Amino acid sequence: MEQILTTNWQEKIMEYAADSEEMGALHPEILELAYQEDWFKLFVPEVYGGPGKKLPEILRLEESLAEADGSLGWTITLCSGAGWFAGFLDPDLAKEVFADRKVCFAGSGAVGGTAIKTAQGYLVNGHWKYASGALHATIFTANCALKNEKDEDILDENGEPEIKSFILKKEEVNILPGWSYFGLIATGSHAFEVQNLNVPENRTFKINEHISVADEGFDYPFLQLAETTLAVNSLGMAKHFISLVENSFYSRSGLKRYNEKQITYFKSELNRCKTELLSVRKEFYSVFDESWSQLIRSRKIDVNKLDEVSTLSRKLAHTGRRVADTLFIYCGLEAARKETEINRVWRDLHTASQHALLTFE
Repeated sequence: MEQILTTNWQEKIMEYAADSEEMGALHPEILELAYQEDWFKLFVPEVYGGPGKKLPEILRLEESLAEADGSLGWTITLCSGAGWFAGFLDPDLAKEVFADRKVCFAGSGAVGGTAIKTAQGYLVNGHWKYASGALHATIFTANCALKNEKDEDILDENGEPEIKSFILKKEEVNILPGWSYFGLIATGSHAFEVQNLNVPENRTFKINEHISVADEGFDYPFLQLAETTLAVNSLGMAKHFISLVENSFYSRSGLKRYNEKQITYFKSELNRCKTELLSVRKEFYSVFDESWSQLIRSRKIDVNKLDEVSTLSRKLAHTGRRVADTLFIYCGLEAARKETEINRVWRDLHTASQHALLTFE
């Protein structure tokens, strides 16, 4: 039954993917599906209405979402990933925020603003880029450098500028349309800004400082959580691309020019790329699953194992892009036409590949 349900939602996602790209945002039918399935709450603790999924299951779900549509997979990954901050929020605030059926977090990891301490909280100003899901987000998270009344940096115990994260409501931010990149168009990853916004003290938080609410496995290290979730998106997009390659090759207008030896070579390259990607996928999940088992067994993950997880995350993302580039040349001009499915998948994959966390293999 679960497999049937998965097939049904994948088909629905693929049906609306082109419409989402044309709109520059996730189609309302897809958003409603995401709300029904609690995809924006994947990392939210159960006490706040989270679905109770654990990271091993979430990674495989995100892979499937990205395989159905790169923009959807990316948006769910980034928005639900920001929802992970729920564990560090003031409990009363979290209950209020997550009572909304359509709650969705968007934001930026960059320090794009400043916050001056006031009697009631903080006066916040700033500009942040690349907030995936900005057009339907209900909450924005923003990192700010703390300042005193003289606009001087407040320093932490290490003598570095102190940084805090802030919870901003959608009606408090100004969205700045500017996501003009050639892929992941439907993520609507626009910028946002606030000017002289008074933010109450209870809407600040710091990750990894104090966990207010947590489910089992919530303390999986944030760096590797981010790397793995991004990597499976590239994996899903690469799998989708490969699934389209064979039909594109045999449909291209110049096929009659190729002899049997050339066609055999194409088949060999296609099979080699499939095998390579699936091999790295298997290696990635094996290492990740072991790291997760260590955490659940002993509440601690070996440092070397975490390094392996990081390495395999980057290897997986790079392998996905590399096999897509290898096969692209065999797909004909249809693969270069922006209205085609295969072109959309290729653009999404290459846009995702630019994320700084996975740049160096």
